[in-house]
Amino acid sequence: MPIDPEFPKNHKVVGKHKTSDGSYVHFVWGPGRTDAESSTNTQVQQDYKARGEEYAPLGVHGTFVGVDWDACIADGGCIEACPVQVFQWYRSEQDVKATEMVNATSEGTGEDHNRDGRRDFTDKSDPIREQSCIWCMACVTVCPTQSIKVDEANLQAHEEALKTFG
Repeated sequence: MPIDPEFPKNHKVVGKHKTSDGSYVHFVWGPGRTDAESSTNTQVQQDYKARGEEYAPLGVHGTFVGVDWDACIADGGCIEACPVQVFQWYRSEQDVKATEMVNATSEGTGEDHNRDGRRDFTDKSDPIREQSCIWCMACVTVCPTQSIKVDEANLQAHEEALKTFG
């Protein structure tokens, strides 16, 4: 099941993920889904079990570059395809449970732009620098689970969330 194309209308902001220098911020939209691709993907579920972590719905990270972390199976094609390094593996910087990334602060260096840079298949592609997006749609094209939505029209939803979620 691909990302909800209307997620800013059908979900609410449940968190804010920012870089430590304050230059980038994106919102986390919830609630997450229990019926998405990562919940049934054997490799993803095996890696959660190996980590001793319970699978939990995660929601969408980003607004105008939204990544449905419940559908994401850590393929990494988006990380390699993006010419402006919008994405990074969130676990490459902070090896914590994905549920802890709802209101996180990261360096956001995104130094690992290799699909094999993930820690394991519980890792997620994080649009940490979504404001750098040039609307090329390369990430959308290569995503095998259609987990990514790039939509310039969602800039307004991002601005509204900045006002209300602060």
